[in-house]
Amino acid sequence: MKILRRLHYWWSLFAAGLLLLLFGPPILFTAWLTGKHDLVYPWAFFGARNWLRLSGMKVRVSGQEHLDPNETYVFVSNHRSYLDTATLFIYTGRRLGLLAKKELLNIPILGFGMGFVNIMAIDRSNRERALKTVEAATARIRSGISFGVFAEGTRARPGEFLPFKKGAFYMAAQAGVSIVPIAMKNTDYLMGKGTGEARPGTIEMVMLPPVSTAGVSTDNEVKQLVDRIHSIVGRELGALP
Repeated sequence: MKILRRLHYWWSLFAAGLLLLLFGPPILFTAWLTGKHDLVYPWAFFGARNWLRLSGMKVRVSGQEHLDPNETYVFVSNHRSYLDTATLFIYTGRRLGLLAKKELLNIPILGFGMGFVNIMAIDRSNRERALKTVEAATARIRSGISFGVFAEGTRARPGEFLPFKKGAFYMAAQAGVSIVPIAMKNTDYLMGKGTGEARPGTIEMVMLPPVSTAGVSTDNEVKQLVDRIHSIVGRELGALP
């Protein structure tokens, strides 16, 4: 029933806010006071994982066998739901930095805590600021921190698959790391953009074989890489022939 799906949606948002309110302030204060930002990661995982559980979501991950646990990657995913962020953050098997929209900085507690777990806000309306954020993220990737990016730049509506923006691909090429294409499935059905509805179910996260960025340097080569990754993800989603 539609009313139940709407109630489920608001319950999910309430659960996210409650977890953030209960655990965020003491953990962030302790990390700030001691200067030990790594304290935040386990609690961020705990909060994200339990938000998915409280929202009635299970996660099925495939493709881990493609990854080298000692390698740094840029994970490039499609994006159709709020659920995608928590799923990507938790289930790559490593501590993952993320590029996120600058609007998240306005969310109390979350906005302050983002920097503690390498979540960097990008202002795509300001090219100069966006480039500085990409450069800062690239430096962190070179230091061994893998990053996740929703390359469409915003959530697509259910069933949509938008063009990829180039930032993540420049980051990977400049840092000299491979890109892991990710197809996030079913999240638009479970909690799609613009629906105001949610329902319990299973999220599928498919990690596809890494694509090397070796030799990618020119704008044209980056564009070819973008098109290649977009096609790989699109075919896995069934959005492209």
